[in-house]
Amino acid sequence: MTNLANNLVRTAEQHPDRPAIILDDVRLTYAELEHSVRRLAGWLRGQGIGEGDRVALMLPNVPAFPVIYYAALRIGAVVVPMNPLFKRREIEFYLQDSGAKLLVAMPGEEAQAAVEATGAQLMAIGPEGLSAYLDGDEAAEPVTDVVERAGDDTAVILYTSGTTGRPKGAELTFDNLQTNLATTDETLLHLGPEDVVMGCLPLFHVFGMTVALNTAVAAGAALTMIPRFDPARVLAIMERDGATLFAGVPTMYGAMLAAAAAADTRPDLSALRLAVSGGSSLPLEVMRRFEEVFGAAILEGYGLSETSPVASFNHPDKERKAGSIGTPVRGCEMKLTADDGSDLDPSDTEAVGEICIRGENIMKGYWRQPEATAQVIDADGWFHSGDLARRDADGYYYIVDRKKDMILRGGLNVYPREVEEVLYEHPAVAEAAVVGVPHPELGEEVSAYVVLRPGAQATPEEIVEHVKGQVAPYKYPRTVHLIDELPKGATGKILKRELRGR
Repeated sequence: MTNLANNLVRTAEQHPDRPAIILDDVRLTYAELEHSVRRLAGWLRGQGIGEGDRVALMLPNVPAFPVIYYAALRIGAVVVPMNPLFKRREIEFYLQDSGAKLLVAMPGEEAQAAVEATGAQLMAIGPEGLSAYLDGDEAAEPVTDVVERAGDDTAVILYTSGTTGRPKGAELTFDNLQTNLATTDETLLHLGPEDVVMGCLPLFHVFGMTVALNTAVAAGAALTMIPRFDPARVLAIMERDGATLFAGVPTMYGAMLAAAAAADTRPDLSALRLAVSGGSSLPLEVMRRFEEVFGAAILEGYGLSETSPVASFNHPDKERKAGSIGTPVRGCEMKLTADDGSDLDPSDTEAVGEICIRGENIMKGYWRQPEATAQVIDADGWFHSGDLARRDADGYYYIVDRKKDMILRGGLNVYPREVEEVLYEHPAVAEAAVVGVPHPELGEEVSAYVVLRPGAQATPEEIVEHVKGQVAPYKYPRTVHLIDELPKGATGKILKRELRGR
């Protein structure tokens, strides 16, 4: 039972009539999902796709995504998820670097040009979805068996965002993904066939893939989807389908609060029993307001593409500490190291160090990049995350910032997260991001970009004064830029590198 595709087979046998995938009027039961996966696996095999071959999957959250994902895994292929917003240059790089035989994408000039340049085959998924490949002229004999794979065989090559240099493909094994979904579900989510998971997170991103798709399928829960995040629409879908679990990133929580405040009537999310947050630090004020408005607790956690992704969480059966990413999950160890690589003393609760992680969730390595792998995974198996944190006396970790986001102002460390927390406490502030900008004498200066709440008013000078009174003199932003929206990546994570370039 090493192949992840076996989870779908088992769930379809146990809960054939339960809803698996929902997208507005489209509803697939688990029996229908399994049937579609068998048919699509036959088509893939007919195209010469087999064990170890890479299948690039460049789709938004639509029913075709899980069908192709599990069909490729079923025949032993490796899935290479990609952002559907990619342009030709980016698509070409992913195809060439992974050596993908097939690109699954919406029809378009960018994808067509990329496959022509690389020699890959294009499987175009138009408005009709997979009908041609399942029931039409392209249909093939279904594949009823599941190709068994070794636990350390690569299941997914997930490219990191490439914030430094070109993206690198993290090889996540079947064991990585299977143990991480099991741990996430059994210790945190406790999903069952009656649950409905709101699938806002892109399934091409590791957070959505593990916490939404893989855990839902293994547990027999329904995954209700939305191709593109729209906070008002998400609230309506959650009310319509009785969503019991919401998984998102901090910017989604803030956007949903704003949408609820602007609505004529407050959405009924009474079925919602749990929300989880990851991807970046959740501002305490956003957590407090969401729980007050919607009545569901948020559990904050932490992970990376290279860790499958869940590494730590506030566990539901333990004390929850606001602002903390919790403690390591089952099968995972964490520690903090100093700049020289030495371990920080666990009793020093003020010390800040780099988070290092070891366990069953750590990737095999970066695809065909042994030197890059050796830079982040040491001889003892510890993965060096690049994230800075402190640890309290109870072993709870608190993200301070990314190493590269830390601002060095006149020789003093300024952690943007701390300043952002103060900005979020201003009644007019909806979103905020703090970055370092070059300064001729100090090296770097603190600068803030702020989005105001709808209808709210505040001047940059007022916001500076708000922060100035609550932090040390070297920490407050000397400049505040009021902008309409912050640049965000596919998952909603704020792209600070774009702000630095302004």
